[in-house]
Amino acid sequence: MTVKAVPTQPFPDQKPGTSGLRKKVPVFRQPNYVENFVQAIVDCLPDRAGTTLVVGGDGRFLNREVVQTTLKIAAANGFSRILVGRGGLLSTPAASCVIRKYGAIGGVVLSASHNPGGPEGDFGIKFNGRNGGPAPEPVTEAIFARTKVIGEYRLVEAADIDLDTLGDVRLGEATVTVIDPVADYAALMETLVDFSAIAALFRSGFRMRFDAMSAVTGPYAVEILERRLGAPAGTVINAEPLPDFGGHHPDPNPVHAHDLMVEMTGPAAPDFGAASDGDGDRNMIVAPHLFVTPSDSLAILAAHAHLAPGYKAGLSGIARSMPTSRAADRVAAALGIPAFETPTGWKFFGNLLDAGRITLCGEESAGTGSNHVREKDGLWAVLLWLNLLAATKKPADQVVRDHWATYGRDYYARHDYEEVESAAAEGLMSALRNKLAGLPGQSFGGLTVEAADDFAYTDPVDGSVTARQGVRILFREDARAVFRLSGTGTVGATLRVYLERFAKDRLDAPTAEMLAPVVAAAEAIAGIVQHTGRTEPSVVT
Repeated sequence: MTVKAVPTQPFPDQKPGTSGLRKKVPVFRQPNYVENFVQAIVDCLPDRAGTTLVVGGDGRFLNREVVQTTLKIAAANGFSRILVGRGGLLSTPAASCVIRKYGAIGGVVLSASHNPGGPEGDFGIKFNGRNGGPAPEPVTEAIFARTKVIGEYRLVEAADIDLDTLGDVRLGEATVTVIDPVADYAALMETLVDFSAIAALFRSGFRMRFDAMSAVTGPYAVEILERRLGAPAGTVINAEPLPDFGGHHPDPNPVHAHDLMVEMTGPAAPDFGAASDGDGDRNMIVAPHLFVTPSDSLAILAAHAHLAPGYKAGLSGIARSMPTSRAADRVAAALGIPAFETPTGWKFFGNLLDAGRITLCGEESAGTGSNHVREKDGLWAVLLWLNLLAATKKPADQVVRDHWATYGRDYYARHDYEEVESAAAEGLMSALRNKLAGLPGQSFGGLTVEAADDFAYTDPVDGSVTARQGVRILFREDARAVFRLSGTGTVGATLRVYLERFAKDRLDAPTAEMLAPVVAAAEAIAGIVQHTGRTEPSVVT
């Protein structure tokens, strides 16, 4: 086997977003496009010689080919050992687990998360560092800078390796080890939640449905829920990872997990429902006839985490992304622990986790996690829910309603306006920022603005400042509207409007009814119809 240096030219569009480089599959299929970006990642690891690298992805279209390319480039650039999941598969939380367990320098994670797959779908590449978390901004900026001047990439000239057989393979001077993608992750879960209590719950006749959405979590859920915990065969549906996710959008929300929602709101609803996304880092929780918002889920898990073995000593703190509802803050106040509000993007939780300032964290976009890895973790959240259900012996819907009775309810919704023309979206945000100073004291839709700002975050660990993270409108009536543009799409811009209203007494009212004044105020303030031409959101969750 020889190492070959291949001349190349830079691509101008390889700037990573909040979760790595995401583009449509045809973009990644351009000659040298993948090779350039992977080599740029490698070039930004000057101390890589003799280290271990982790490689894997969510199994979407192009995953196997990019895994093979990444292995050959890594083997040509000084890594001594490369760990890759069987079949090229590793869920994003499992990749974080493996990086941390084996002391790897980092990992190349292939995923576009909850975005659609297939030949015309989305693909993504990101780098996770030594702590198992997404690369911080200085690293992603260095990678982007490298992509703009790259002149060659290096790879081992060799046949593709057999990704479906466990064991070691020599590739140039490196050893590639094909590992069971589930084993290390499942072992970690057994240290965090009470498997014996959950197994007893299933033996008692407890019924559950888990929708893996034809994505990477399927093998993990089957192994843990059905084989280790004894849930009946068929508890996990859509369990086989497919390159196009079966033609579905692998985003665990009531719109895209429609069949699960129908079952959970039907006359023979199981006791508990859950789903996970394309790469396994997001989750959806559904009680019978009751969707649990991700914001409420984080708060409920925080209030009950001490019931699980991994968290019996209590929590050091809780963090949430700024657009996430304030429900977790109320739990933190009751527990007497700090609550942190961060920008959107899991990397912002990393410093707090590494410094021991928080134990649990989460975001409204269905991501929940803890200090066990440095990514959000969909199946972990489901297992922690099962642990609290086993410990409290309460039905899931009662757990939610008891929580509201104790802490009050934050009615919450997110309105997504997808694939908006970028100039129009930027124009809306610019106009909104320009009027912030004059908003306090004005009334809209029966609500009076108390404060308005463009959220900026000062990291309490390293003092770094991250500005322009979304516009917040706070109302005197304990309601809130947040506007921001998402960085996780691949076409145009996605305008996200987050709507929240707190209630202490009206706990079972329709969400749309409770939020109607906030919706009206948000439109009156931002002029969404005027700027975008959209009279309604693409998706409401």
